[in-house]
Amino acid sequence: MLQELVIHDFAIIEDLELSFEAGMTTLTGETGAGKSIIIDAVGLLAGSRGSADFVRTGANKATLQGLFDATANPKTPEVMAQFGLAPDDGMVLLQRELYASGRNLCRVNGELVNTATLRAIGETLVDIHGQNEHQQLVHPDTHLGLLDQFAGESVGHLLADYQTQYATYQKDQAALTKKHQNEREWAQRLDMLKFQVNEIQSAELKPTEEDELIAERDRLANFQKISDALTQSYELLTESEVSPLDQIGEIMGNLQSIADLDPAYAKLADSIQSVYYGLQDVQGDLSRQVDTLEYDDGRLDEVEKRLELISQLERKYGADLKAVIAYGEKAADELASMTANDADEEGLEKRVATEHQALLKLGAQLRTARKHAATKLIDAIHGQLKALYMEKTVFSVRFSKLPADTLRPDGIDNVEFYIQTNPGEAAKPLAKIASGGELSRIMLALKTIFAETDGVTSIIFDEVDTGVSGRVAQAIANKISAIARHSQVLCISHLPQVAAMSDHEFLIQKQVAKGRTTTSVTKLDHAGRVQEIARMLAGEQVTKLSVAHASEMLKLADAAKAK
Repeated sequence: MLQELVIHDFAIIEDLELSFEAGMTTLTGETGAGKSIIIDAVGLLAGSRGSADFVRTGANKATLQGLFDATANPKTPEVMAQFGLAPDDGMVLLQRELYASGRNLCRVNGELVNTATLRAIGETLVDIHGQNEHQQLVHPDTHLGLLDQFAGESVGHLLADYQTQYATYQKDQAALTKKHQNEREWAQRLDMLKFQVNEIQSAELKPTEEDELIAERDRLANFQKISDALTQSYELLTESEVSPLDQIGEIMGNLQSIADLDPAYAKLADSIQSVYYGLQDVQGDLSRQVDTLEYDDGRLDEVEKRLELISQLERKYGADLKAVIAYGEKAADELASMTANDADEEGLEKRVATEHQALLKLGAQLRTARKHAATKLIDAIHGQLKALYMEKTVFSVRFSKLPADTLRPDGIDNVEFYIQTNPGEAAKPLAKIASGGELSRIMLALKTIFAETDGVTSIIFDEVDTGVSGRVAQAIANKISAIARHSQVLCISHLPQVAAMSDHEFLIQKQVAKGRTTTSVTKLDHAGRVQEIARMLAGEQVTKLSVAHASEMLKLADAAKAK
């Protein structure tokens, strides 16, 4: 429930701090005093659309804070968890700042959130019904949801199964539709993939092949230069009149003969020995290289052609061979998937048809469960309407099938509420026959029925009793009081009957000082409530009789609530 509300520089409210309690709280006062502005503030905390127009003239920003106790509401932590948030020891602090510049900041328990997140969480905490909120009843597309809400688990589990299967059906149906709609594009893509995969796979590429071919091409193109260098080097080592290898061997022998006379000589001998044997190895390598030299003009042509093929593939499919190979593998995977889908098209069509029939069957089960729930809802509504002096009103729920084989996310039915307000008249759609006062009472009847299962911690009624009086006003007051047994209720009203039935009452007043309008709020004690209800009864001039009447109304209300 809403425990604390803090408002700064919001419309005509400069500074306001209110504490609320459980039960039914009524906000009363003259028209224009600012009662609805307080409800607007709560609505903004619950995520309704903000505007710079709400900022008090001359102020930089409007600041709103609402502290809610959500310990008795399981929906709130579930929704908060979706956004990585959680109540703080069961408490939820909603904050909102509206700047004159148009900027808007929202916080939940100190964490910055966007307006959509604030709205999702706020909807679990506050349910606001304004003078025109009951107009949702005139929209037939809301009636099925209201019926399902009343039905609870008896419909809920069937609806959950239906929606799960419907999601699978939609996915498969979309795939089949896309396949049919894009057959030309599908075929073109298939042909292109086949060509690309064949072109890349037939090349039998290797990741390091290009570097190896470039090196081989360079060797073949410089064959004469390589041959001359190797041959001349070998001849200089072995076939010259003065062989370097023989000379170094002679030097090595000289140094070895004195190696044991001094460590320095031994080191020199070892060094020249390494050079000697190293040259012997080079001589052998040169001999083998010269023996294996063979020029193949045809091989050079093959290498050039292979490199040109690789270059063409790289221009088409990637910057280098690794990229080309990777592209080919990806294209092959897509081709395999498309080929499988192509082969499975007949199977997909059969699957979609099977899913469609299963949904029709499940939809029929949903209809049966909903009709059973509709019978109970009709009985419950009639009981509530009787208490609201609409005992001759006949409420009914009409089912109509969708066009043949049509499926919707919520089933296969249209549901609309009908009402017969006068005996002998034909029942007509609720949207076309009910007056504003009748809609208000029907809405209250529904809210009374749903109050125990809604789970919302705070319900706000903003002058939903407009246009009624007398015993109907008392009946509405009784219903709002009944709802307050299950949820905290804040109610703006001009009816003394409603004010008398409340557990707490705040008086909203407007003052003008130094050319500025401000709103003040006073929590009324018993004497204050008597005076305020007397004013509501008498109007401008409060008399002893109206005071006595007000006192009697409070006594009767206390007696009624005590039952």
